[in-house]
Amino acid sequence: MSNKTQVRRLAPGPDRDKVAQDLKEKYDSGTSIRALAEETGRSYGGVHRLLEDAGVTFRSRGGAMREKAAS
Repeated sequence: MSNKTQVRRLAPGPDRDKVAQDLKEKYDSGTSIRALAEETGRSYGGVHRLLEDAGVTFRSRGGAMREKAAS
């Protein structure tokens, strides 16, 4: 027996479109791709692909800038 998990790929169609639209709404309201991936049990790349298919305008990469250590 294989230890691999079941593939979570969604076939094109209304189910995929619904998932993509739900993710788009959450992303547009401020939820990160990483948080959406964790919430849905999908990979970061899978969520990114669904968002791309839904026509999302992606936010720029962010995060707090680290300050340089004083010498």
